[in-house]
Amino acid sequence: MLYAFLFKLTHGENDLCISCLNANRYKTELQNMMGMFVSTLPYRIQLDPHCSFDDLVEYVREKCLSILEHSHYPLQHILANLHINKSNISFLETMFDFITLSSHSDELSLNDASFKQVSFERSFEVAKFDFMLTFIYNPMLENNRLSFRLTCSRDLFDEITVTNIGQRLEYYFQQLYSSNETINRIDTCFTSISKINLILPEETEEMENTAFCRQSHIINEAPVSFAQNRLWHNESIHFAPHISQVPVYNMPFLYHLHLHHTLSIQHLRHALQLIVRKHESLRTSLLFDTENNLGTQRIIDMNDDSRQIFSFIESTYETDEQLDAIIKNEKYNPQLFDLAQGLVFRCHIIYYKQISSNNILSDKDIIIFNFHHAFFDYPSLNLFLRDLNQAYKTGQLTTDNNTSLRYIDYAAIERQTSMTGASIYWLDTLFDCHLDQLLSLPYDRYRLMNEHRTNQITSISFDFGQDLSHHFLLYASSNNIKHEHLALATYFIFLFKLTNAEKDLCISMNIDNRYRDELKSIIGLFENTIPLRCQLDPYWSFHQLLKHVGETTTNSMKYSYFPLQHTLKQHSDVSKPAFLDISFQFLSSMTRSDNKLIMIGDSHLSSIPFTMNINDNEITNKYDFSLLIQHDLNIDQLSCTINASLDLFNVETIDKISQRFHSLLEQLFISVDDQMNKSIYEISLTLPNERLLVQSMNNTQVSFPFPVTCIHHEFVCQVMKYPQKLAVELDEQSLTYAELLYYVQVLSLHLINKYVVALGEIICQCVERSLSMVIGIMAIEMSGGVYCPLSSRDPQHRLHALIQQTQSRLVLVHHLITTKLNEDIVVLDIDSILTVYNMETNIDIDQLSSTRVTLDDIAYIIFTSGSTGIPKAVQVRHKNFTEFMCSLIYGDVVNKNDTILQIARCSFDVHVQDILGTFMIGSSLIMLHPRGIMDFDYLASVFKDKNITCITTVPTIIHNFFTYLQQYNHNKVAQYLRSVCSGGM
Repeated sequence: MLYAFLFKLTHGENDLCISCLNANRYKTELQNMMGMFVSTLPYRIQLDPHCSFDDLVEYVREKCLSILEHSHYPLQHILANLHINKSNISFLETMFDFITLSSHSDELSLNDASFKQVSFERSFEVAKFDFMLTFIYNPMLENNRLSFRLTCSRDLFDEITVTNIGQRLEYYFQQLYSSNETINRIDTCFTSISKINLILPEETEEMENTAFCRQSHIINEAPVSFAQNRLWHNESIHFAPHISQVPVYNMPFLYHLHLHHTLSIQHLRHALQLIVRKHESLRTSLLFDTENNLGTQRIIDMNDDSRQIFSFIESTYETDEQLDAIIKNEKYNPQLFDLAQGLVFRCHIIYYKQISSNNILSDKDIIIFNFHHAFFDYPSLNLFLRDLNQAYKTGQLTTDNNTSLRYIDYAAIERQTSMTGASIYWLDTLFDCHLDQLLSLPYDRYRLMNEHRTNQITSISFDFGQDLSHHFLLYASSNNIKHEHLALATYFIFLFKLTNAEKDLCISMNIDNRYRDELKSIIGLFENTIPLRCQLDPYWSFHQLLKHVGETTTNSMKYSYFPLQHTLKQHSDVSKPAFLDISFQFLSSMTRSDNKLIMIGDSHLSSIPFTMNINDNEITNKYDFSLLIQHDLNIDQLSCTINASLDLFNVETIDKISQRFHSLLEQLFISVDDQMNKSIYEISLTLPNERLLVQSMNNTQVSFPFPVTCIHHEFVCQVMKYPQKLAVELDEQSLTYAELLYYVQVLSLHLINKYVVALGEIICQCVERSLSMVIGIMAIEMSGGVYCPLSSRDPQHRLHALIQQTQSRLVLVHHLITTKLNEDIVVLDIDSILTVYNMETNIDIDQLSSTRVTLDDIAYIIFTSGSTGIPKAVQVRHKNFTEFMCSLIYGDVVNKNDTILQIARCSFDVHVQDILGTFMIGSSLIMLHPRGIMDFDYLASVFKDKNITCITTVPTIIHNFFTYLQQYNHNKVAQYLRSVCSGGM
């Protein structure tokens, strides 16, 4: 119980160590003895936040029993063993004790006199610990048998805090064990301890219980709201890079009349005056005291004739360029408003060619209503347009200035409201979240410092279409899911896949923050930004993720009134919260924002999207990456818009990302493969055309024009074709194909006759790079054995271990290697066999032909490095290797005319490709003397003199060698090189 409570109280600390008192009378002889036996023991647990309470109880029970077995061990010995500084032992400051009272524990009788125990007043109690929880169990009572006492140090806790902790502990108890129907009791068997709530019932309703009404003590002045305060601190800045690096908060809305519709300028001006009179926020000044970090807003008196209440401007245009210039100025010029004077609203009439002589607007004229963001948000627009229509039509607006809630009332009430429940929720939700860690999106460029950023964005949109919209909305309605939650769950899957399986995702969402009906009729700035965190399990299905997202988002919205700056203050160590750079938004409306119709009187007007009048690369945005889903309720279809910073992404990258998101939507909601029941990690972002490309690339079934044969059979074929062609050369030594075949046959016969090598027997070879090495490998294949390379550079114990693992009875060596092997291993010096034969010795071809090697037989085995444990033997069959070489020929990676340089050591499998592969296709092999790869002068001379055309090696050697060639201007050394294969590091 205490562990689970501390886990929640510390907002997710799961490695908990406390101290407990123990009677320590562990033997019967000690139980009837007076004296000091009590000991203090550390009780440490590392709990799983996802385990149920019942599982936690069982885990703690086992831990306690284990500790009690060793309870006799003194605390000072424990501390000494751990070398802990006794002046700083934190677990000793958090104490737990459980006391069981007996029936006579508080009574004393002497003869006929009875004495009753009297307890000291708690106010005189001395706290020995920072935090002590004592449970008292009295089995003699019918009710209240179990009680607890919380004792805390006054040096650390005040009385209100301790009372509050006690209330939370009591509520924690009630959730676990109460039979009261009003308590939301949890299932201790299935509900994880992280789901148990410490927020008191009255705190969950803290905002609902707040009275939003006119504040009689506020006449015309109040502190700024939290939303306004965020603007002051540039938390939501839009920059206008082509004008200045000054934060711009202009919110222009453009409209034009429909054909044959007109408006009276005089009536429009009067209607605007009525609106400004009613909505006092549109005539409110804003003053910030930087030194004292205070902001104040003050309503400007309408009766003050000496002051201008709002701006009404008239101008003309003739060309689209002139109109664009005016519109850009309205959007980006911060000098249009004067916060100190309360000029936060302006109306700009733009006439076509000339100002109307009869004060009538026509369809070619433009109206711009422009607001400063400090007193206006997007939901305010509907209020403004509604009142504008009424005021224009009737010439009046009704309002009660004595009782109506004003924006300055809201700002004052907001600051006085307790937000304890919300504070606990957000601390709990964001515990252990790396808020400053950027999501690993597929950026094209590194992040620049703010002063070097342009904040320009690219915006790409696509419509869901009728079919996808239908399936999306049908799934939401069938499963009783909010459209917003469904879109958000899909977005989290997309980010999970886009970031290469980042499981802890935290993004931001802007909300209108009008959480009470009273706030929905006020023009002002209410919006807030909240973090949305999703800790997903890659093995969840889409349904499981959707349930998780629905629960977390519902809870987050419940406490969304908690100001962003308060949330960030809880994590003061985070200098730049990364979640603010990734945004999600879901909007529902009767009409698309780019085709909105409004009514002013009897006249119809259409809105002009601001983005239609400027180039795409001039649009600015505060996010690195944002996704907007819009639901057009009029046609019941959805659309998606992705905005991304051009400072970080190329336009082509975002275009590809939008295609992947569109493909993901179709997979989830239209696909016949039932993607929703798959694990999230199985869902793919691969586009259909990319899947076809991968399939075509993997379609490697090729019919070769010649039959596939064993390695040594193919070698013999090449000998018959090119008997006098150079087969292998190492410095001054060389062999033609005919000579190489002869020595291979000699050694093969010796292995068969002398050592009776059986078909499929593993024969190890430990030879430095030499002609003998080449002869030995091919001879093992021709004799029907299985080649297993051993590196002469390996220590003796590794060589012995590998030989034991293969159970090989024979190792081919040359005279420099024999001393490295144990005496009980049979070794054969290759050179000693070859020197006793002469070129005129007859070869028994029939005996070699009787060795029946098939394509399915193992050709060679090679060991892994063993860096992750015991080296493992990888087996390769003749068929696999031969077909691999055929594929290289088919792709023109190698051919019979190549001169191939053998670079890799025998501990790497590519050396088999270099040696056996070369002789199978009829190429020439050039070998380096031992450690020749480290001598770049020698290597360059080999390249130049031998006209090397093909190499296979690791990237490090390629980089270092070609850097050497560049530094020393050896430009023509590799002029014949046509094929470079590389892998590894």
